[in-house]
Amino acid sequence: MHHWRLSLLSLVVVVLFATACAGGAPAPSAQPATTKAVEPAQPAASAPAKPAEKVGGTITVYSGREEKLVAPIIERFKKDSGIDVKVRYGDTAELAATILEEGKNSPADVYFAQDAGALGALVAQQALAKLPDSILNRVDARFRAPKGEWVGLSGRARTVVYNTKVLKTEDLPDTLLGFTDAKWKGKIGWSPTNGSFQAFVTALRVTDGDEAARKWLDGIKANTPKAYSNNTGIVKAVGDGEIQVGFVNHYYLFRFIKEQGESFPARNYHPRAGDSGAMINVAGAGILTTAKNPKAAETFVEYLLSKEAQQYFADETFEYPLVEGIKTHPVLVPLSQIKTPKLDLGSLADLDKTLKLLRDTGAL
Repeated sequence: MHHWRLSLLSLVVVVLFATACAGGAPAPSAQPATTKAVEPAQPAASAPAKPAEKVGGTITVYSGREEKLVAPIIERFKKDSGIDVKVRYGDTAELAATILEEGKNSPADVYFAQDAGALGALVAQQALAKLPDSILNRVDARFRAPKGEWVGLSGRARTVVYNTKVLKTEDLPDTLLGFTDAKWKGKIGWSPTNGSFQAFVTALRVTDGDEAARKWLDGIKANTPKAYSNNTGIVKAVGDGEIQVGFVNHYYLFRFIKEQGESFPARNYHPRAGDSGAMINVAGAGILTTAKNPKAAETFVEYLLSKEAQQYFADETFEYPLVEGIKTHPVLVPLSQIKTPKLDLGSLADLDKTLKLLRDTGAL
């Protein structure tokens, strides 16, 4: 991340990864949670979801989610609802900054964020309106704003991707802290500029303290990790044998397996100890207080929590659906089998200290 971007986000108070509400998961099974090979996903059996109200017009969506991931479901919404959707795609953090800079003149009706923290930044600036209970009640309270200004749409787990040609799960430490051991020198990949990685570091600060987070960063730095611009680059490097392990979100691996087949030599590992390296974050959406077409915006957000849309996220993007009763993709380890930290993501408001810590330790 360029320094100008960090300064911009600081100036407009874009506190990434704040105000989410995700708690801990149940204890793990006796065996470590690892991924399976990808099998073809079955299409959702349900009929296309229909909007709750017959509304029309046009809405503008600012999407921090990649176009190739969400454009298909947005097109389905347009077809099913008759509502036109204009989408501005971009970096989640930069779009949040843009909304705050635009203020009441923002053309956006909906903010579709890659992570809960950016949504929290807009809540802090009173830029998002409270959503109807009919939307909020579709997901567990852990996955929505405490006062209802945004709602989670899909979940993602932090994980360690490893090369299966050189490692087995028993070779991997119980906790992410174990990767500071000197035996991992030159074998690790990470992406300190990536928002999800920064969320992990913030979580580590909250659960273990600032000094523990500094010690971990110093320990990883001592092992000369290779830095990548994003999670995709890390997974590719693991598969190519350039590195042996990398710290990523869970779903990136499955895109490679889907394209290259089950022989792709990498799998995910969820740390057995359930530390911050196994935290769960969410993608979510909120409606701006300045929305020009709030009813249509509500219809859009509600659609993304429909059975059809939730099954789309499960089958096509390999994420965890957040609405009860939706089948998780068979290649994913069920959330109930992943031991996660008992962490309220709403406590992750202080990104500034995380960024300072990353710079002080030379990670940024």
